[in-house]
Amino acid sequence: MGKIIAVCISEKKGIAKTPRESITLVENYGIQDDAHAGKWHRQVSFLSLERIEEFRSRGAKVDFGAFGENIVSEGIDLKKLPVGTRLSSGDVLLEVTQIGKECHDHCAIYYSVGDCIMPREGIFTKVLRGGTLKAGDEITVIPASPDRAFTAAVITLSDRCASGEHEDTSGPAIASVLTEKGFDVVEQILLPDGRPRLEAQLMRLADQRQVNVIFTTGGTGFSERDVTPEATIQVCDRMAPGIAEALRAYSMSITPNAMLSRAVSGIRGRSLIINLPGSEKAVREQLAYLLGPLRHGLDILRGTGDN
Repeated sequence: MGKIIAVCISEKKGIAKTPRESITLVENYGIQDDAHAGKWHRQVSFLSLERIEEFRSRGAKVDFGAFGENIVSEGIDLKKLPVGTRLSSGDVLLEVTQIGKECHDHCAIYYSVGDCIMPREGIFTKVLRGGTLKAGDEITVIPASPDRAFTAAVITLSDRCASGEHEDTSGPAIASVLTEKGFDVVEQILLPDGRPRLEAQLMRLADQRQVNVIFTTGGTGFSERDVTPEATIQVCDRMAPGIAEALRAYSMSITPNAMLSRAVSGIRGRSLIINLPGSEKAVREQLAYLLGPLRHGLDILRGTGDN
């Protein structure tokens, strides 16, 4: 059980928020009159009083909302709440969607207070049920349901698709098949071939969004720019070679060219990363073969199944 210490909003992104007496939350939208409201996954941000007090102990004078947080809470170790955890307060029900965030360029908050702890210490939620919140309201933590849908993300690697020269068909095909099979596809990303951006996205999706399974499509062949396997290996804590080996063997029953695939599969945290080919036909074939046993593996990985 925790408690709300302050509620804050701002009309512009990237600046400090202003404490209010109360805030009104709207289902699947966010906080009324707040700049971060919208139909996306980072509708309402949280930062703990404990982390703010630690920052103040360094001599900084910061008000609530200084780091862009919507809700200051006390008594809950926010960073230890897995994505999927729900927070209940009165009529309001929120779901944790991201832990921390990327901070590529320092915003107005950083230049104002000399640091911004929100990317390291904050969490983000979406509004499942709306209502009104104010300082003093209690917050109840509801563990993520073991029966919740698996989340997935899809990353297409293709110079020609990223430049607009060709249409990406394999990425949308993967997302469509996964959705039909009951997966919650939370992000679809199109990148040019290459390692740095792919590695950054794989780490973000695994660490911050805690996606159950991340599929890449493309970049697994012999071309000089085909480096998807190397990027995957770089970010993984453990490899899961049986998946890539089985997919290669299955595809070789369809075409001998499958032996030329360098695809790999591995695990980062509790996220499974699987390289698929860059062909729409091939990804559909491999997913049809893969999705049955994959569910068992994902259950084990997120701690809701037995070996």
